[in-house]
Amino acid sequence: METEQGNRSGQGARSASDVGTPKRTKEIIAKYGFSFKKSLGQNFLIDRNVLNNIVAAAGLNESKGALEIGPGIGALTGRLAETAGRVTAIEIDQRLIPILDDLFAEQGHVTVIHGDVLKIDLQELFRSQFEGLSGVSVVANLPYYVTTPILMKLLEERLPLENIVVMIQKEVAQRMAAKPGGKEYGSLSVAVQYYCVPELVCTVPHTVFIPQPNVDSAVIKLTVREKPAVDVPDEAFFFRVVQASFAQRRKTLANNLTAFVGKENREALGGLLGGIGIDPGRRGETLSLEEFARLSRALLEAKLSL
Repeated sequence: METEQGNRSGQGARSASDVGTPKRTKEIIAKYGFSFKKSLGQNFLIDRNVLNNIVAAAGLNESKGALEIGPGIGALTGRLAETAGRVTAIEIDQRLIPILDDLFAEQGHVTVIHGDVLKIDLQELFRSQFEGLSGVSVVANLPYYVTTPILMKLLEERLPLENIVVMIQKEVAQRMAAKPGGKEYGSLSVAVQYYCVPELVCTVPHTVFIPQPNVDSAVIKLTVREKPAVDVPDEAFFFRVVQASFAQRRKTLANNLTAFVGKENREALGGLLGGIGIDPGRRGETLSLEEFARLSRALLEAKLSL
């Protein structure tokens, strides 16, 4: 289902941009008799400063578009509509569609789509919604429970994106931005940094949401690279090696990768690691993206994997 509404000015624009306050949020919830579904991870942001920080980080203007995932009752959508030349919002909860339709009835550059972003053909959506624009960014307050699948879909599909600016669970944001050697650094760090340059924008206390989640959030900006951070001959194999290297964090790289290459190849693995200048006694969390690329290339050339 898709709906597209009116022009950029008028009462509709003013009311939509004023949604992100405790008073307006409560009024809208009461007016439409809306009830939160815990299964959808619905937490509505009610802080104008945080909303402004999110939009500012995206670097939008009237020549650029914004894709919002999970607009809720439109608090962020209203801010995006003031800044971007085109806003497309995908909402999975059918009950929210009439609310969004009402709020953005007079804004023709805002489109609301009912659907699941994980099932939507995003390549086709970009062609239909953002053709002719100078750039597109994803800007969203993502539900905690589905953050990683959504981000990996956006990145793996090689969408023509400038930035991804999202509010997510604080710990997950820290893992995405983590550098080698720290406890937060893991396979998610490598995957995100392979495609993007991460930057933590701000932390967000749980108190600025209705209802309040149990943990704090953070806004992270992922600047999408024109090409991946490292050159690998087989991306799928590269990510398999990364996953295997972090299989058990307390184990050494040699021990973790033995399960990947097979016990019968343990001695060959040790020689391979030494040959590419990586100590078999190191742990996966100490390897840089460049070292993971070198490791995956060597394993692939040696045909060492199960």
